[in-house]
Amino acid sequence: MIRMTALFRYILCLWLLLGLVTSGGTTGFAQAGTDKMDAVLVVDVSNSMSESDKNGVSLEAMKMFVDMTSAQGNKIGVVAYTDKIEREKALVNVNSEQDKKDIKAFIDSLQKGAYTDIAVGVGEAVKILEDGHDQAHSPIIVLLADGNNYLNKASSRTQQKSDQELVAAVKTAKDKGYPIYTIGLNADGKLNRAPLQQISAETGGAFFETSTADSLPQILSEIFAKHAKVKVVPVQNFTSNGQFQEVPISIPNGSVLEANISITSGKAVELKLFDPAGGELTIPSNDILLSRSRTYSLLKLVQPAQGEWKLQVKGADRDKINVNLIFNYDVGLEMEPLPSKTYKAGDVIPIKAALSTNGQPVSPELYKKMKAKLIVQDMSSKQTSEIDLTNTGSGFEGSYTIPAASRYEIKVRAEETSFYRETKPVTVDASQGGGKATSPQPPASSHTEESSPFPWTAVIVGAVGLILVAAGAIYLLSAWKKANKGFTGQVAIEIVDEDTGEKSSPQYKKLSAFKGKVKLHQLLQLAPEFQETEKVVFLPGKNDTLLIENRSGCRIEKAGRVLDASKGKELKKNDRIKISLTSVNKSVYVDYIV
Repeated sequence: MIRMTALFRYILCLWLLLGLVTSGGTTGFAQAGTDKMDAVLVVDVSNSMSESDKNGVSLEAMKMFVDMTSAQGNKIGVVAYTDKIEREKALVNVNSEQDKKDIKAFIDSLQKGAYTDIAVGVGEAVKILEDGHDQAHSPIIVLLADGNNYLNKASSRTQQKSDQELVAAVKTAKDKGYPIYTIGLNADGKLNRAPLQQISAETGGAFFETSTADSLPQILSEIFAKHAKVKVVPVQNFTSNGQFQEVPISIPNGSVLEANISITSGKAVELKLFDPAGGELTIPSNDILLSRSRTYSLLKLVQPAQGEWKLQVKGADRDKINVNLIFNYDVGLEMEPLPSKTYKAGDVIPIKAALSTNGQPVSPELYKKMKAKLIVQDMSSKQTSEIDLTNTGSGFEGSYTIPAASRYEIKVRAEETSFYRETKPVTVDASQGGGKATSPQPPASSHTEESSPFPWTAVIVGAVGLILVAAGAIYLLSAWKKANKGFTGQVAIEIVDEDTGEKSSPQYKKLSAFKGKVKLHQLLQLAPEFQETEKVVFLPGKNDTLLIENRSGCRIEKAGRVLDASKGKELKKNDRIKISLTSVNKSVYVDYIV
């Protein structure tokens, strides 16, 4: 039996939750999405790419994208496909330069295959996001392909079946909010634009085309910038004279989290860096990270000081060198909640928005060169209008007059030369002259001189309703806690080929990267030959234990005895289990380490 005080707390929490959901939050401002991302890079590695990507720079571009992401906090996965998944890496947490090196080494190891089926690559990328996407991160898929299918005639696969699966995968991406950016590779003039354009258009991504693979790094920079709401800042393009040549680098404000300086060139370059005080800095060092690849160098300045820096670049004589700059900002734009009132044509809505980082106001310095506008879309006519807002030095202010009875979606966009931010859109419903922008408040009590009977029926119905609401809140709270419960410890995974006795090196997987549950298939990097382990699931248990549920045909043994884990079995510290697969003659050994 729930005590009344606890019941009241549950009801109060539910009301607050409902208020936040329906109004967009009234405890402060409505903030735009996170800057952290979950990115899946998808590349066609069929033989046809030898012509459409003659210089093989598609892999270089993917590595550059990895290097441009923040040093910590993102997740990246990779899919290489032909008419099947050749290699893939599930979303892995990137928290160090070594994590990035591991991903780039994986990209370098990709091999080509004979056939092509674009539906296979897109479908697998969507599945990877479904399995490992962190809801607090911004999802993105980047697809590099020539848009052509070349199916194996000896198989039962048909173009119709491929098209159906592609449509289904794109629909899933659209429904779940996974934008797909497509890059059409056209070195041989045989690019099939239509499917790539359709994929990007339907999912809210963008389509790019290149006839020379050398431009891929620039395109990847633009995709990264578009998704992270920053801008590619062209710094300098020049032809090397074989000596050190100076390139000015301007850090516009103190809110820059990272400055990414990309130097693309035909041959390796030498670099020197000087801070605003004129002192030469060591490359690399703790706050200056350097990544190199065949066609580019990327210099990442962590929390650089505001001011004029100097980069010196020495390239091979007559080599063409392009220098671009992208900033990573830990800054969000927040719009003040609109007044909770009835809206109608002619009403004037006050608009206020401000920048913040980690919930705190930013330095006034950041506002100096910024401009902001209110973007309004009439949801009936789909027409969009823009209204300039005033920069107050600590925020942006203005107003909007509702022109007619309709529903409107409004948001604020603020930008300067290196980045921009947008608030989450808010809907104002003035279609019936009685719409509201936020959740309605309880009507004020009206008292009359005339007495009326006590509304027992209403009280009883209300009480029953509150009890049901409380029960629902308890259930939702329990489900939410279960879905977001964290793991402790890690597992060591070994794979044994039962035919040859060959054993893989132990792979250590930290479970703290997951919430609620994790499938064994994810821990095995989603390798296709281990597909049946999709139904072997680990869940966090009590007192630093691990639960395993087996709904597959795999056999699980512990200490030589078969476990019936269909309804879950507990694993304790240092427990070791053997999972025998049915589709291939291999076994997976899992050690639970706390």
